[in-house]
Amino acid sequence: MGLYYYLIISAILFFSWWVSSTLKNKFKTYSRVQLRNGMTGAQIAEQMLADHGINNVRIMAVKGRLTDHYNPKDRTVNLSEAVYSQRNAAAAAVAAHECGHAVQHAKAYGWLQMRSALVPLVGVTSQLSQWLIIGGLLLGFSGIGMGLSSLLVIFGFSCMAMATLFSFITLPVEYDASNRALEWLRRKNMLSQKEQFIAKDALKWAARTYLVAALGSLAMLLYWAFQIFASRN
Repeated sequence: MGLYYYLIISAILFFSWWVSSTLKNKFKTYSRVQLRNGMTGAQIAEQMLADHGINNVRIMAVKGRLTDHYNPKDRTVNLSEAVYSQRNAAAAAVAAHECGHAVQHAKAYGWLQMRSALVPLVGVTSQLSQWLIIGGLLLGFSGIGMGLSSLLVIFGFSCMAMATLFSFITLPVEYDASNRALEWLRRKNMLSQKEQFIAKDALKWAARTYLVAALGSLAMLLYWAFQIFASRN
């Protein structure tokens, strides 16, 4: 089990590095392709929201690179500096994708609602899970506090399982937002054929980062499951 686990983790780490590097290179290349319609990412976002009848969502500029996100709590589409003011195919793809989340919110998309409900819980438990498990196992090895040991391990593992579930719930949310974005861009003829291909490819690679994160979370969960059950044999 140990050898197989480390082989799987190595494969996931390599895949993560490859996806991240490819994504950065793709966006760097696609950022040079200027849109034929001359619209900025912010203008693309404004148009998509307007076409869906959404008038209660603000479009904000945020610092950083690839920091774009939709915040359902305050109903804001947050676009990085490289997306907000730029007039290229990559910016259009990202802006439309984040607005795809706003459309999900407006239509009460089930997976987004489930994910949003879990955010506060996962934000706390994900940081504690490993420490709870390690603390519980150490207590068990010491031979004292066996009841407390089991309680800590079970609670920590449950927290980790919750974080893994969250990462997999994120997948349909992200893929659906990309599909909504691409469909709107195509239907409204916002992009040329070449630009549409670029948008689709850029969002495909962005989505793969979430897939890698989900697989990594699952691998970690399986590792600790092995450690916990092996320590009890």
